[in-house]
Amino acid sequence: MKDSANDQEIEVKFWVTSLDDVRQRLEELGAELVQPRVYELNLRFDDSPGTLTRSGQVLRLRRDHGFHLTYKGPGQSSDVAMRQEIEFSVDDFDAAWRFLEALGYSVVVHYEKYRTMYRLADVLVTLDEMPYGAFMEIEGPSSASIKTAAASLNLDWKRRIVESYLSIYYRLCGRLGRSPANLTFAEFEGLKFSLLELDLVPADIPL
Repeated sequence: MKDSANDQEIEVKFWVTSLDDVRQRLEELGAELVQPRVYELNLRFDDSPGTLTRSGQVLRLRRDHGFHLTYKGPGQSSDVAMRQEIEFSVDDFDAAWRFLEALGYSVVVHYEKYRTMYRLADVLVTLDEMPYGAFMEIEGPSSASIKTAAASLNLDWKRRIVESYLSIYYRLCGRLGRSPANLTFAEFEGLKFSLLELDLVPADIPL
């Protein structure tokens, strides 16, 4: 949820053991389902020197129930992840891809997930099925609103995550001794690993 004045994205992630339990809790709290479960394909673009990646910027084309072009500025992390985000819909996925290539950008990585989205008071809660596990994001107008929502969902705030899904993926590849490729369900099929080895802990498990 971004302030229209500055397109600010404010969010945190949580690794959870059960998205079904989170979904049930959201429904008990009267949350509104704003996007049923949908498959997402995300394409990350950069130039040949990797200028955007090195400077912490993101240029992304996403396909889910529609097509979306997104720019994200360098992140600022405190108790939440904050960064500029400008996103808008496009009518033609392939044309947008060619447009970006004409500007000198090419796909450097693509990643998949299934996402369900709820609105709870003044925050958006997304349930994300990633190739390496179940996660959720809470995005809101302030860190206080996000923290309040996390508490209502019985999540341990100390176990919040402010890094990106791709950052987790790259760390996991390093732990597994694998060269990063694309973050897809096919890539992780049959792999044995534990995110605990990355010092991540599920936020829905009591101490």
